[in-house]
Amino acid sequence: MAPQIAPSILSADFARLAEDVARIADSADWVHVDVMDNHFVPNLTLGLPIVQALLRDSALPLDCHLMIEDPDRWAPQYAEAGAGSVTIHAEAAKAPIRTLRAIRAAGARAGLGVNPATPVDGFEDLLGEIDMLLLMTVEPGFGGQKFLDVVLPKVRRARELIKGRDLPVWLQVDGGVSAETIERCAEAGADVFVAGSAVYGADDPAEAVRRLRAQAEEATAKADW
Repeated sequence: MAPQIAPSILSADFARLAEDVARIADSADWVHVDVMDNHFVPNLTLGLPIVQALLRDSALPLDCHLMIEDPDRWAPQYAEAGAGSVTIHAEAAKAPIRTLRAIRAAGARAGLGVNPATPVDGFEDLLGEIDMLLLMTVEPGFGGQKFLDVVLPKVRRARELIKGRDLPVWLQVDGGVSAETIERCAEAGADVFVAGSAVYGADDPAEAVRRLRAQAEEATAKADW
């Protein structure tokens, strides 16, 4: 699969979200929406009403990443609202299979996220229930953090598991993705890249997306996975 770029609006101007989303409409593949509840992670961002508002204006599909305490309750509602992809965290879900199936039944792609210290091998049997595996490459909760290189072996392992099962599961990385790190992520096996400050911290966010995509494509072409 060709690399995809999903700019995170966690790094956008919250007073001008619609405008900042429009700035990357012609260059990005997704709009990544970090939903935080100040319980699962120590930060509070935005929720379903803001997502519903963005869906009315965004030309791009929304990739909703739920960093919340009760995803089993809330995740299907994001899918029903029209999000293109909804990711729940393995550490938070009490009934992950039921919730992932509910997301798919509501018409969205179902994603499973895991924190840096969570091994991926324990979720091999769930790969058939998901459309995307999200590996956090920082501790979740805040944007602008430094990329954790210790996660790269887990990215490689996740790619091996996906390839071994011959499943069309996307492998997303989220956290510290930038011009300095995206090539390492692509070489390790990632194909969907969440970038926040690397995009919205640039003078031209759309051009930043295009540059990141070019780097990912070049690295993917050289990769052996």
